[in-house]
Amino acid sequence: MDRLRAMEYFLSISRTQSFSETARQFGASATSVSRMISDFEEELKVKLLLRSTRQVVLTEAGQEYARQLEGILWSINEARNSITEIRSAPRGTLRVHSRAMFGVGVLPPLIAEFRRRYPDIHVELMLSEAKADLRRQQLDIDFRISPPVEAGVKRRILFRSERHLVASPAYVAAMPPLAAPADIVRQQCLAYALPGDQYVWRFKTASGVEEIAIKPRHLANSGLVLRELARLGEGIALLDDYTVARAIAHGELVRLMPEYRVTNTTFEEGMFATILDTPMIPAKVRLFLDFVADHVAGEELRFSAYSGASRHSDGA
Repeated sequence: MDRLRAMEYFLSISRTQSFSETARQFGASATSVSRMISDFEEELKVKLLLRSTRQVVLTEAGQEYARQLEGILWSINEARNSITEIRSAPRGTLRVHSRAMFGVGVLPPLIAEFRRRYPDIHVELMLSEAKADLRRQQLDIDFRISPPVEAGVKRRILFRSERHLVASPAYVAAMPPLAAPADIVRQQCLAYALPGDQYVWRFKTASGVEEIAIKPRHLANSGLVLRELARLGEGIALLDDYTVARAIAHGELVRLMPEYRVTNTTFEEGMFATILDTPMIPAKVRLFLDFVADHVAGEELRFSAYSGASRHSDGA
């Protein structure tokens, strides 16, 4: 029996919960997939799957085995890919995950230029506001706004950033001046949706950090949405500096209280390229990271690289 193929079949079934879908992905028949899994279970002397006419469910042993196989098969594939890359030009699929504003405002023109330089590397870009699981989601790179904390990964910092309070000129003209952090509670605030029902903006002052609880007028889990709401005069948003710099320069937004550093999470933020910690970085990953860093790393490049997504001055 081909144990490696049996492992690949089982891991696919654990993800899809379908023998027929696994068979389709591997170009095999559902009968042959089912027979190989049965033989595999017999060889291991353990039941991995509970089957019925309607669904496939992993046993407790099957769940644990699937978790172990993810790392094992990933390492096997990476070893094979690394050997292939040594003897050939960089090629293959590069799976990238990013936070939405960086993914929309920075990466598309870079991906287009990267493809012209390396036509045999195909970039798949996925956007979400959630932290990605590189191994489980089979991702090569995750662009995050905070440093990774989990084991088994390493980071490359592209730049540090700050967050700015911004609102439309019309909103600013109609509101009373903001003299101190506590004044923000009387304003319409546009907040990023975080777990829990308490929303706090933290102001760094000469005496320490002052936390101000706000009652948001609008909540969204997308910085793009918050920026657009601010531009439409709906209130004050707290956004990364490089994502609003162009709108401020074009008069679409006004920065408020520039004498304070403000955040809703931590003051140690920026953009971090996160990859799995492996003995050898695949050539396609290394090339893309170097390429992105050449265009965005550092204090000034991050502002010039951000094209934004506004319908107006940001050109989208």
